[in-house]
Amino acid sequence: MPINSKCKTCRRLGTKLFLKGDKCFSPKCPMLRRPYPPGRRKKRRTTFSEYGKELREKQKLRNWYNLRETQFKNYVKEILKKRGRSGTEKEDAPTLLIQKLERRFDNIIFRMGFADSRPRARQLISHGHFLINGKKVNIPSFQVKKGDKISISESSRGKNIFKDISITFKKKQIPSWLSVNAQKLEGEIKSLPTLIEVAPPVEISMIFEFYSR
Repeated sequence: MPINSKCKTCRRLGTKLFLKGDKCFSPKCPMLRRPYPPGRRKKRRTTFSEYGKELREKQKLRNWYNLRETQFKNYVKEILKKRGRSGTEKEDAPTLLIQKLERRFDNIIFRMGFADSRPRARQLISHGHFLINGKKVNIPSFQVKKGDKISISESSRGKNIFKDISITFKKKQIPSWLSVNAQKLEGEIKSLPTLIEVAPPVEISMIFEFYSR
């Protein structure tokens, strides 16, 4: 995705999706300077059909986690199928979906502060810079679990890409369900996140409705 289009995505969906790392927290963030959809103002739509609202919510969450449509759809369909088979309550489905998305390896690297954005986290993982329980994992979609320990590989710790990692840690607010040791450059999954802790900027029930059509 081109650099400028990431900012346009946030403006189009009306939500800051934190796709540009530090820029999203600076006064230069386009969502602060131009908090309206891109394009000519007189052509902008202000109302949406029910389908349009559901589509908009789906796009927000998909882009928030930096996923392709097929990837995101598979996650939602998996939860819908599980709900149908086991009788999982509707109120549990949003939590199950968010836990699935939060447990992605690229999201964990971002949440722990090893990367300033999910796209950057995915790139670093693909290059083999991180370990899970002492073993190299280069799959961004890998699902971590409670008790897993994440660390930067010894061969990568001296690389320039991590020279300012201590500064990144200081600026990052680590979720309560994770722990990070900045000195040892490692973290641990303490528990699974709740929907309240993650607080996604969407109405998840509308996403299920979109894919149930």
